[in-house]
Amino acid sequence: MKPSQFAKGFQARPDTTSSEKRTALDRLNAIDGLVQRNDAKSTDVPGRSSQPDLTVVSTSEEPALPQAASESAEYHAWRVEHGYRPGQVIELGLKTIKPSPFNPRHFYLKSSIAELAVNLAKQGQQQAIHVIPDYENPGSYFVSDGGRRVRALKEANKDSVKAIVIDLPIGIQSYKLGYDLNVQRDSQTVFDNAVVWKRFLDDKHFQSQKELAEHLGLDESTVAVALSIAKLPEAVMHEMVARPDRFGSNMAYQVGRYHSARGADATLRLINKILSDDLSTRQVADIVKGRATAQESAKPAGRQRYAQRLDIKLDGMTVGDLKSYGDDRLELRLRGLTREKRDDILKQIEQMLLPKQA
Repeated sequence: MKPSQFAKGFQARPDTTSSEKRTALDRLNAIDGLVQRNDAKSTDVPGRSSQPDLTVVSTSEEPALPQAASESAEYHAWRVEHGYRPGQVIELGLKTIKPSPFNPRHFYLKSSIAELAVNLAKQGQQQAIHVIPDYENPGSYFVSDGGRRVRALKEANKDSVKAIVIDLPIGIQSYKLGYDLNVQRDSQTVFDNAVVWKRFLDDKHFQSQKELAEHLGLDESTVAVALSIAKLPEAVMHEMVARPDRFGSNMAYQVGRYHSARGADATLRLINKILSDDLSTRQVADIVKGRATAQESAKPAGRQRYAQRLDIKLDGMTVGDLKSYGDDRLELRLRGLTREKRDDILKQIEQMLLPKQA
């Protein structure tokens, strides 16, 4: 795919912040329009395809299928053939689904997929994935968002998946749809970015990290840090992917610097020590600079080691942890919650701490 095709239809905006989450919030209104276009004005219609792998989930009569001004000719032709309306949830055979070459995710934890598979087997699929038709191979679809759910459904021995078919070219726009949604769910990691962004540059979709940053609407420094992490072997990155609460971009950057000087085996030992001794980024930076060794605790005076630590998960994703110190201290850290979930947790904690009525 040529660079001009890759960026077709996308107009870069000036950088306004270094926060990936703020950048994603700026773009999500446009994404909502892609997956829900005309949904408020029209209702679902029966699918008219004879293909067994496409089934409409909800239907009501609506014979007209006008072409929107911004709609591509390929997508409109596909809609007419299948009687599909934008935003409509349909059921597709899993065998028709394939990964996109512009998937923002690279790492999928087996434990996370297995846990989600158990949940899907019990409760069914609650959220539709987003797919893009492969017009060159009719009857097959690229996943734009929902690769983890597809893998879990296969693990659960399911045959179909609920999906919304969107009008996007396979390229930067489809990448950014999945990327923005992942950022909002806190499931996009710096390690995914590192591998995928390096591939974008290696494949000449962008001529420089500056151009890549501009297209993504991020600070160039954010891209530069990710690309430095991309120099790590995937085996080393795998050891950090499972703990995004401990290995953010700053910590991973320091680990990358250590790897450049000491190699993979020493780096794996350092990662284990970071986890076992709860080392801070500053402590790891001191090890990298030679001010301390990986064998030293290097803990500042007065810093208390927690006695017990419990990972807290929500819908199969780690959202924080609960640590206990000594006999009388608890430390709860949560992130990525909805406002409603946060307020509900606060109310429950308040109720627990209220004095009991006599």
